[in-house]
Amino acid sequence: MAKNCLCLTAKTIDRNLEILNKYRKFADIAELRVDCLDPDERLSIRRFPELAGIPVILTIRRDIDGGQFSGGEGARVKLLARGLAFANADTRLNFAYVDIEDDLKVPSLEEAARTFGTRIIRSYHDLEGETVDISAKIKSMQRTGDEIVKMAVAVKTTSDVLRIYRASRNCAVKNKIVICMGHLGIYSRILAEKFGSMITYSTALSENEAAGAAGQLDVRDLAEIYRIRKVSKKTRIYGVTGFPLKATISPWFFNSIFAMENIDAVYCPFPTDSIGSLLKLARELDVQGLSVTVPYKEEVLPELIKYSKSVLNVRACNTVFPVDGEWFGNNTDITGFSDSLLTFINKKNLKRQKITIVGAGGAARAVAAEVYRLGGKALILNRTANKAKSLALLYNFRWEVLDDRGIELISKFSDIIIQTTSVGMEGHEIADPLEMYSFTGKEAVMDLIYMPEKTLFLKRAEDAGCKILNGYDMVIRQACLQYQIFTGKELPQKLISRIKPLGENTWTKIRTV
Repeated sequence: MAKNCLCLTAKTIDRNLEILNKYRKFADIAELRVDCLDPDERLSIRRFPELAGIPVILTIRRDIDGGQFSGGEGARVKLLARGLAFANADTRLNFAYVDIEDDLKVPSLEEAARTFGTRIIRSYHDLEGETVDISAKIKSMQRTGDEIVKMAVAVKTTSDVLRIYRASRNCAVKNKIVICMGHLGIYSRILAEKFGSMITYSTALSENEAAGAAGQLDVRDLAEIYRIRKVSKKTRIYGVTGFPLKATISPWFFNSIFAMENIDAVYCPFPTDSIGSLLKLARELDVQGLSVTVPYKEEVLPELIKYSKSVLNVRACNTVFPVDGEWFGNNTDITGFSDSLLTFINKKNLKRQKITIVGAGGAARAVAAEVYRLGGKALILNRTANKAKSLALLYNFRWEVLDDRGIELISKFSDIIIQTTSVGMEGHEIADPLEMYSFTGKEAVMDLIYMPEKTLFLKRAEDAGCKILNGYDMVIRQACLQYQIFTGKELPQKLISRIKPLGENTWTKIRTV
């Protein structure tokens, strides 16, 4: 199994020890980033392994490699030598590893490390993602069999990740660390074993220290949510794909279920710039199921060889899984939405209900289809007329652009107002898609967003006296249906009742550097 390495970037030894002690149970190794220490503190690095009590990597990262050390190579070599000096016969009191860049050639330093059992990590950081033959580069870096080769490459596209994965998979070097740096490569840190890595690097994000490297996940999340210590090459892989994919409950939900059910599986975030490229990578990673979210619920359709009637009806897909080596699509948003809404308004159908649907994207398509099926009449409001019109025509609904005229029409479709866009989502909390509309207090108002718990849209509705509902209940319902599709088993109601209250207001969003 890949080891979880906590990257320590505080300015003092004591602060680094404080952080390590706080997160000790989640980390297998620590990396002391000497380049982040205050100059005076760098003189005391030799005592750190004994104080840490776990294996420590000695690293002094240059600024040209993404670190903070800007001095000359002579000064850096002296610091590395200081860290390795006065080696103890008890190797637990020495640095367990030393990170030496591929272009740093100091034989005496390497000999000292090997003599006293400090393992060399031979590293190369490609911050521009320009290395053409990654497999050849990895092979050329390993000088002796006991060295660990570390290849960290910045990725700008999912195609970059696929290229790096293939290179690592086809590389004969066994002792290696392969990292896809950046947000688009965060799953390479969870699937470290699959990518051929011995070590995966994480950080204590809550401590607000300097970033270790782009894309590092939180050390606690990596251990508790993704159960990195149990992820092997045999672990079944599921996930959610979209962009930017920084606020989703799905990893918390599915991984919590897998842990409770003792299932050897992991559910990863797969942010992507291209749904087509992601599905190619997912096939090679042997991913068994994917949840699909914005902006790919419609874009994914051409990539599917087959899809369910529900997908055909709404022309949107939120669930993808392999069938005989090809991708099949389904849509669980539809049932998840209708079950949640009907429970919310305490009705069996939507007959005699006049409803405003804000938005005309993939989620709105699922909502409109269910409103029609359940007998409701609706007004589709959207920023662009073409999308509003095309969706409305499917069900003989009214439509209008989100302007003064559209706002006036809401009064005729105000029994229920359903907000389906990403406006108001975390990071854009001050936005309100219906800011020109004044709630009367009689509307039942639903927002499919669940992070934040209450959008500005919902807060205004609540302040006016409206009954409100966010998207948490819906997303749990549709996720339960996805679980059944992915695993072939229905999720026990007792388990749903147990996990749902745990997640409400407490679930962890995706946290990365």
